[in-house]
Amino acid sequence: MSIWSRIADAVAALAQGEGLATVFDRLRAPPERSVAFAIAVIALGAKMAKADGMVTRDEVTAFREIFTIPESEEANAARVFNLARQDVAGFEEYATRIGSMFDQGHAALVDLLEGLFHIAMADGEYHPNENEFLKRVAEIFGVQGRDFRSIRARFVPDSRPDPHDVLGVEPGASREEIRVAWRRLVRESHPDVMLARGVPEEAVKLAEKRLIAINRAWEEIGG
Repeated sequence: MSIWSRIADAVAALAQGEGLATVFDRLRAPPERSVAFAIAVIALGAKMAKADGMVTRDEVTAFREIFTIPESEEANAARVFNLARQDVAGFEEYATRIGSMFDQGHAALVDLLEGLFHIAMADGEYHPNENEFLKRVAEIFGVQGRDFRSIRARFVPDSRPDPHDVLGVEPGASREEIRVAWRRLVRESHPDVMLARGVPEEAVKLAEKRLIAINRAWEEIGG
C-alpha cells in the first residue's frame, strides 16, 4: 500500500469520527510515523493556508513542492487536503498530536515548521495571521525564541536576515562556536539524517533551501 493510500485511510478514519488521538497513536512508530508526519504537514498546511483568509493556487503549488504526488495518487492526495481544509480538527490539536510523537524541539518538528513556512511564503507575503499561526505551532513544538527567529529569517525576506539568527548563535559568539553551529545544521540537513528521524522522502527537498541559507550565513560571519 502506498504512503498516500495509508494517509487517505487515516484521514478517512478521522472523517468517520475516529478520534485524532486514536489515529495518531497507531502511527507513532516508524515507518508509519512518516504517515503521521505527512498528515500533519497536509492538515496544518491546509489550515495555515486559510489563516490569511484564502487558499491560493500558489499555496497549493508550494505544498506539491514538498510532496511529489504520483499521478495515480492524485485523488488520495486531493481528498486528504480537502478534508483538512474543512476543519476535521483544530490546528492546535494536530500540532499537539504530532508534537507528542517527538521530544520538544526535536529536529523533525523543525522540519515540519519549515514546511509550513514554505507554504506561508508561497504567495510572496507573510500575513500577520500566518505569523500568529506559526508562532503558536512553534510554541506547541517547543521551538521558540532564537530557534523560531532562525527559521523565520530563512524564509521571510522582509529584511536582510541576520546571519546569527539563521545559524542560531548569539552576535558575540566566537568563530569556533559559529563553526560548530554551522556544521551541526548542515549535518542535520543531510537527507539520510532527515529520513532517519521520520521525515517523508518527498519533504527532504526542503533541506535544499535550508542549506543555501545556512551556508550563506556561514560565509558572511564565519567563512
